[in-house]
Amino acid sequence: MFLGYRLKLLRKQRRLSQSELGKLLGVSKVSISGYEKGTRVPSMENFLTILNVFNISADYILGREINVVCENDSDQTLLISSDDIDIIRVLREKTNLYYKIIKNPKTFFNSINENNI
Repeated sequence: MFLGYRLKLLRKQRRLSQSELGKLLGVSKVSISGYEKGTRVPSMENFLTILNVFNISADYILGREINVVCENDSDQTLLISSDDIDIIRVLREKTNLYYKIIKNPKTFFNSINENNI
């Protein structure tokens, strides 16, 4: 499920057609379509090639984590779990709290520790 969804997302972000991606992997457009729909599973060799072509981790394409590039340092990446993403989504619904945290995260969380919350 995640493999197909993320593969399609990555392919579109790179503005590749299914045929173009197929050429990179040495498979047909039909195979790429099958991977994206979840009706086919790439061989281990093709799976590893997908990881290399898109410079991603297996965990990312399998939906186990998200690879995020830091804004200020493109050489540094963070791995964020789906649980972390859920926390961020809920927190963003609490607009005032979210902006207090964003303004100065260290101070905010230090104050929580001091109050034993």
